[in-house]
Amino acid sequence: MTIKEKIFEYISSEEYKPMYREGLVQKFQISKGDEKMFFDVLKQLEKEGLILRDKNDKYIPLSGEYMVVGSLIGNEKGFGFVESENREDIYISPENMNGAIHKDTVIVNLLKDLEPGKKAEGEIIKILKRANTQIIGTFEGNNGFGFVVPDEKRITYDVYIQGDRMSGAKDGQKVVVEVTKWPSGKKNIEGKVVEVLGFMTDKGVDVLSVIKERGLRVEFPAGVSNQVEKIPQEVSEEDMENREDIRDMVLFTIDGPDAKDIDDAVSIEVNYDGNYLLGVHIADVSHYVKEKTPLDREALIRGNSVYLLDRVLPMLPKELSNGICSLNEGVDRLAMSVFMEITPQGKIKAHRISETVINSKKRLEYGMVSDFLEDDDEDAKRELGELTAPLKHMHDLMEILSSKRHEKGALDFNFPESQIILDKDGFVTGIEREERRVSERLIEEFMIVTNETVGEEYFWAELPFLYRIHEEPSEERLNQFLKFVHGFGYTVKGMQNDIHPRALQQLMEEIKGKKGEYVLNTLLLRSLKKARYSDTNDVHFGLASKYYSHFTAPIRRYSDLQIHRIIKENLNGKLDYDRIMHYEAILPEVAEQVSLTERAAEEAEREVEDIKKTEYMSQFIGEEFDAIISSMTNFGIFVQLENTVEGLIHFNTLVDDYYVFDENTYTVTGERTKKRYNLGDSVRVVLVRAEVNQREIDFQFV
Repeated sequence: MTIKEKIFEYISSEEYKPMYREGLVQKFQISKGDEKMFFDVLKQLEKEGLILRDKNDKYIPLSGEYMVVGSLIGNEKGFGFVESENREDIYISPENMNGAIHKDTVIVNLLKDLEPGKKAEGEIIKILKRANTQIIGTFEGNNGFGFVVPDEKRITYDVYIQGDRMSGAKDGQKVVVEVTKWPSGKKNIEGKVVEVLGFMTDKGVDVLSVIKERGLRVEFPAGVSNQVEKIPQEVSEEDMENREDIRDMVLFTIDGPDAKDIDDAVSIEVNYDGNYLLGVHIADVSHYVKEKTPLDREALIRGNSVYLLDRVLPMLPKELSNGICSLNEGVDRLAMSVFMEITPQGKIKAHRISETVINSKKRLEYGMVSDFLEDDDEDAKRELGELTAPLKHMHDLMEILSSKRHEKGALDFNFPESQIILDKDGFVTGIEREERRVSERLIEEFMIVTNETVGEEYFWAELPFLYRIHEEPSEERLNQFLKFVHGFGYTVKGMQNDIHPRALQQLMEEIKGKKGEYVLNTLLLRSLKKARYSDTNDVHFGLASKYYSHFTAPIRRYSDLQIHRIIKENLNGKLDYDRIMHYEAILPEVAEQVSLTERAAEEAEREVEDIKKTEYMSQFIGEEFDAIISSMTNFGIFVQLENTVEGLIHFNTLVDDYYVFDENTYTVTGERTKKRYNLGDSVRVVLVRAEVNQREIDFQFV
């Protein structure tokens, strides 16, 4: 047992009484020369939230009953919630924040006088880790000093900047601030400007501010560039040794018109008994990105590629992501291929995984393939040539797999997505609702069945692996949702605390096309847990899958690259005891890292979309639009336009009456006139405000 484990065991024991650190030194008979090491161990236990120093500086154990370690999610109104793996979110009132800000890791003392059935409430008693060492915001100068208003609205403090720490920033510019002093009481954060990004109207500054805010990496370090220079851009004969050569096989890629990092190709045959022989061929990135190299370390830090409308922040340098690893048309490429024999009933009869060398016969685009499969378009048929036959087989198999997934109870939210069209300078010229057509569904089904097949094989092989899991929803959140839909006249079959995804799927089908469909689906999605990566298998609730992994995108996801290494070592008989122990040691940290980077990427992508939508709508102030009521809160009504832009109608703009929001019926009603607004109502609105810095759009009813 290590000294760290001994200290924790002693402080957690029943006979322990709170002690100063000097008392613990005596208890463990620590010599003078080892005191610094001993104090460092105590600090480490504190940082990990395992022990705590009380107000008298005595060490006490962290009580699992009354104290919780978690991450603070702030709110622009000053309160927050602490998220913890062990329990539901804990509400923190503004007066109990005690200087903590959004994303800080904190210790919460649970308040004991809670009424049954109410949300847990707590008080932050210690900040274990500050998350925002740098803050991005808008500089406001004021006679020799200044303030920076954070772009992140959930950071409710402005940052005070002394005159000699402004670095030449001008009023209204976006800046990066390094925090020099954290808030206490009502005092602001203090800091110094370390980088001036420019005015929001300058080309690219809007997106750059999000990149800086989320801590995303733009440039690759010198060590990575040096390594990449030595990687050839053509597959050599030596690279092909001991690989299955399937370059003559008819396989091809299907992607969007702008895609440059192509990591999957597909092939299909139908055998004599009517079974489909589906091949999914994935770029063998692990051949070029070796473990513990500069390239590998940087890829793990990034975790994934980030797509920000006017630019891509790739996980790997373009020489790999767009070059030697991309399955471009007509060139030899190394791949990891999964061959699956699938019956007409959608059952996988057999499968195998192989290291291959391939040559894509054609690069197809989603639009062309959909035009052919949906409309039998003549121009598309001429362009596709001999590929029309395999595409028809793929379409048939897609329908089979989709039906099979539906039978299992998979949830398909199919929210409307927007296509934001930019000019060469990155400014928005249009926003359109984007359809998910048959070719996108086809590739999606093939990737899902591949990920399930690989995940199941390695679960039963009992080898270290990285899974994509989506745990069952918590009983509390699910019960809240079920209570809500009951108010709309819908019921969900099954036990409330052990619900099957099929029951939720049936609800989604029942509300399809009806008023409130968008909001009910949104609230259902919010009641579910977030998908994440784990070294331990669990269900994927949304897909109704017992085993699921991410195997199909190693160019842009480190999770996929990680399991490719494990699979290749297993195929080549190199997964011995030492390597198994190695993977068991690193996979928990890898899972946590790639889950974090995925969330950061999603937030950045969403924020850039919000900025661009607000920027686009700012030219239409005073114009009228048709909209539907998409959501309601206790401060206003959200409406959504046909192009997916969403904005708020504040209650204080409804001057004909005093309106009240009823969270049980999800309606807004005038107290005097009894005028009522419902989810899904069609309305006519006028745009009154579009504030790019705040990413806020306001409407009023016409």
